[in-house]
Amino acid sequence: MSEAKENRQFIHKIKSKRKSEIDKMFHRVHEQVFKDVDCLTCARCCKTTGPRLLMKDIIRIAKALNMKPNAFISAYVRSDEEHDYVFKTMPCPFLEKDNTCIIYDVRPKACRTYPHTDRINQKQLLRLHVLNADICPAVNKMFSRLKKNTKI
Repeated sequence: MSEAKENRQFIHKIKSKRKSEIDKMFHRVHEQVFKDVDCLTCARCCKTTGPRLLMKDIIRIAKALNMKPNAFISAYVRSDEEHDYVFKTMPCPFLEKDNTCIIYDVRPKACRTYPHTDRINQKQLLRLHVLNADICPAVNKMFSRLKKNTKI
């Protein structure tokens, strides 16, 4: 059975748990995994997954780059099929060869919170986590630990 299928089965089983219980499970494992993970060795999220850009993000990044928001949008942003703002190109146009981010201090909210495994209400994010496990080795490790340590 594929890992993605196992992860889907796992989230189906834990959906009956209370929100707070799922949050505790994810937050505990998030803390454990991210003690050992160095995102700079990977940066797959920056190479493959474009963040949704909020207008606040655009204004903040444009200001940091000494650009007007409209000029920033023209240079770097497009509207996707859901009419959200995203970067025109992937990998991220601000990702350096050493996997550092040129705009790290002003990066989009979606980048700051990725992979979203420490947010509240994990129950709403379970399907997203299954998708992110294919992108992010840390999320994949989290699922491995959760499946191993969770009695259902």
